[in-house]
Amino acid sequence: MAKRSLFWVSLVGAMAMLMISISPAFLTPQVAKASSHREAPLISQDPVADATDLYAFVSPENPSTVSIITNWIPYENAASGPNFFRFGDDVLYEIHVDNVGDAQDHVVFQFRFKTKIINGDTFLHNTGVVGENMDAEYNLRQYMYIDKLTAPADGSCKDQALSNCPTAVRTSIAADKEVAPANVGAKSFPVYPMTAAKVVHNLGNGMKVFAGPRADPFFADIGSLFDLLTIRNLPGNKGGGANSFAGYNVHTISMQIPISMLTKDGATPTDPNGGSSVLGFWTTSSRRATTVRGALGATSSSGNWVQIERLGMPLTNEVVIPLKLKDAFNNLMPSQDYKLIQAGVIPASIILQPELGKLLTALYGLKLPSGDRTDILAVFLTGVKGLNQPAGVVPSEQLRLNVAIPPTAAGKESALGVLGNDLAGFPNGRRLKDDVIDIELRVVAGILVDPSVSPNNVLGDGVDFPARVNDLTGAFPYQALPYSGLLFNTPAQECKQSLNNPYVQGYGGC
Repeated sequence: MAKRSLFWVSLVGAMAMLMISISPAFLTPQVAKASSHREAPLISQDPVADATDLYAFVSPENPSTVSIITNWIPYENAASGPNFFRFGDDVLYEIHVDNVGDAQDHVVFQFRFKTKIINGDTFLHNTGVVGENMDAEYNLRQYMYIDKLTAPADGSCKDQALSNCPTAVRTSIAADKEVAPANVGAKSFPVYPMTAAKVVHNLGNGMKVFAGPRADPFFADIGSLFDLLTIRNLPGNKGGGANSFAGYNVHTISMQIPISMLTKDGATPTDPNGGSSVLGFWTTSSRRATTVRGALGATSSSGNWVQIERLGMPLTNEVVIPLKLKDAFNNLMPSQDYKLIQAGVIPASIILQPELGKLLTALYGLKLPSGDRTDILAVFLTGVKGLNQPAGVVPSEQLRLNVAIPPTAAGKESALGVLGNDLAGFPNGRRLKDDVIDIELRVVAGILVDPSVSPNNVLGDGVDFPARVNDLTGAFPYQALPYSGLLFNTPAQECKQSLNNPYVQGYGGC
């Protein structure tokens, strides 16, 4: 308890120090209702380009690397044949890294996809049983192409997307890498775990990549929270919620990268207070400025890449940005955040008097801290001083990770992250089991002002872990296998349904 109390003192102290140096316009409270599933009007109509979640953490099985998980295409129904979900061939998917703290991307990993049809004379996704090595019967497949972009030292790409900057240094990382197939069912893909494992690609230089469907790891009772902040089982810390994401898949682009490949000095920091220990991450999707549609489905695209989706910290666009600005926010680069807030485009009343706080008072009679909520700091804009705030930071919305803080030992992690005295968790990066909904509900309720106030300090949505939490792994790519079209509960159950299949018997059954 003494250690936790000391942390609270330092955290509140950091807030006070930041208040002196940052004007009130930069105070951005983060409130919780969903992650980034369908967060803005336009992107909700373009699911293949819609990022659902971003995670970044020091790899528990290899602490010299960082693992970055970007999930896409919300609410995938596994039984979606004959045309199962896949990445957009005309979408540019990117992972951005700010290793300076100046709100610029200094390293970018770009992902493009290409769909190939083996047999166009059938409607079938697969024309027979597909084995471990993705046999020819796997009819409609995707391939991945990866480039790394680095900002030039002369600053000529400042304040512009590296994807459109002619002086950005481009390196091809991989080409023609297979994407994991849809988990159609036990008859079509009887050894799906082995099939998917085959497309975890080792790229050399300590890099790994995986792309394809996985069970959605996000967990929240969105059905209740969006119904005027209903908490089914008050105060929300004893279960009773319904996970709105159970049974759904997403498409993931996951990378494991040596930390030395991302830091500004090429080092692997061991001092959390060192000058290169904090990295900022965000992910985007873009489409070409012009697309021409012709006969028989023919299309052609040209022009610069136009960013249509952006995700760093969870929940920012969902519940901080007002409806009239949500689509615009998805077009912004972090370097524009500062100017947007300075110009007062986001009214101070929306920021300093969070709507969620008013609802907690009106609906549940909770007593929250009075006045402008300066305690809900710019932890999502600058990082927390002494934890994950870079020196000379330019305020911007990013997911910040101190890579010199080692992973918490397995079984010792707290789903409440930093609030649970687990400094390797959210908001210092984000892990798959971090309960961002409960964390941010409690922050809005005033836990940073007085952590002893009840029930403010135990608020939650009653959903405390991912639907397939027991299927999460401790090694890359971490996320549970996707639900199949047969919609059995677990991969083991799906496998048992196919025991009569000679192909499965040849692999030793389940």
